[in-house]
Amino acid sequence: MKSHVIVKTHELALKGKNRPWFMRHLVDNLRNATLGTGVSRVWQGHMLVGLTLEDESSWPEVRERVKECFGVAKFFKAYEVPVDLAKLKEVLPGLLADRNFQSFRISANRSDKRFPSTSEEMNRDLGSFVQELSGARVDLKNPELEVFLDVMSSGILLYFEEVKGHGGLPVGVSGHVMTMLSGGIDSPVAAWHLMKRGCRSSFTHFHSYPLVDRSSIEKAMELTEHLTQHQFFSRLYLAPLSEIQKQIIVSTPPAFRVILYRRFMVRITEILAQRQGAVAIVTGESCGQVSSQTLDNIAVIDAAADMPILRPLIGMNKEEIVEMSRKMGTFSVSIQPDQDCCSLFVPKHPQTHARLETVLKLEAALPVDELVEAAVAGTEVKEFATANTASYSGVQALECR
Repeated sequence: MKSHVIVKTHELALKGKNRPWFMRHLVDNLRNATLGTGVSRVWQGHMLVGLTLEDESSWPEVRERVKECFGVAKFFKAYEVPVDLAKLKEVLPGLLADRNFQSFRISANRSDKRFPSTSEEMNRDLGSFVQELSGARVDLKNPELEVFLDVMSSGILLYFEEVKGHGGLPVGVSGHVMTMLSGGIDSPVAAWHLMKRGCRSSFTHFHSYPLVDRSSIEKAMELTEHLTQHQFFSRLYLAPLSEIQKQIIVSTPPAFRVILYRRFMVRITEILAQRQGAVAIVTGESCGQVSSQTLDNIAVIDAAADMPILRPLIGMNKEEIVEMSRKMGTFSVSIQPDQDCCSLFVPKHPQTHARLETVLKLEAALPVDELVEAAVAGTEVKEFATANTASYSGVQALECR
């Protein structure tokens, strides 16, 4: 029997006439996600994507790759048998031999309507067969084992346990964003949420080296590498902020320092984003979490850019964000100690309700354009790719436009 991985979607099924375009993106992403793992073919069926395995030993690695591919709602390891119920009954005892269950359900789907038996007829026929074979009872609501059947023109696909995916949309269908990656807990979670919505992300990290050590840079690189598993190729922009901070410290009241830092960071990020063809900035800010994230301050910070600033975590509390970070696998990296640029020279009593006219007056004393241009010119670029990205030139071509 041939072995396959059968991928099911959820949200993509609701896309109507645009569904084929979304499905093609998912197929391409799955092909690149599993390159070099023992997948011999990736193919599209009716409301599913199939990955044919060269042998079953490749299943554990394929399982992990498919699980991290956005757009996948659930997937199964499946066996293909001829389009013949008698042949199916021949192989079914061997596949059930090592499974312990007291109740079961048969869930048949007749994708090929030319097959003479209806789904209900197959459910009854095979249900009686498995009941006699195992002695287990039929339970349609809470079965210990569910046997899935997809009748296709090429064969019958038989599978059991489902593996949950992240769902969402395939990366690449929703455009390009630039995420401000701090190295903390929040911003990687924000990037993850936008990638799950189909956005490809580049990353900007602001550092104050050599005023501080390179620990935040190293963390940002590790976080970018982790997030790259979802999109196969990433760019990280390491932007210097130390000269800007020096100017702000000597020219403005301490209470406004963080807000001014953030406005400069937004300006620099916007320029880098525009150069990469990104159409929005993403941050990990949550309303009221720290002093710079009050609604008044967020409005003042947003006024520094023309590009939309997306904040997917805006209504989440810290516990929710931490839990998501743990599930993503970034928490252990994010909590490593570092010397973050925004923690440098932070006042004891920061402004929580800034007014734009006040901030503009403070910035009038600064050479804003010169400082931004110098920071952009001094930005270092790092590229990250999964091991199987060598043939994925389409992503790199998009990034380099």
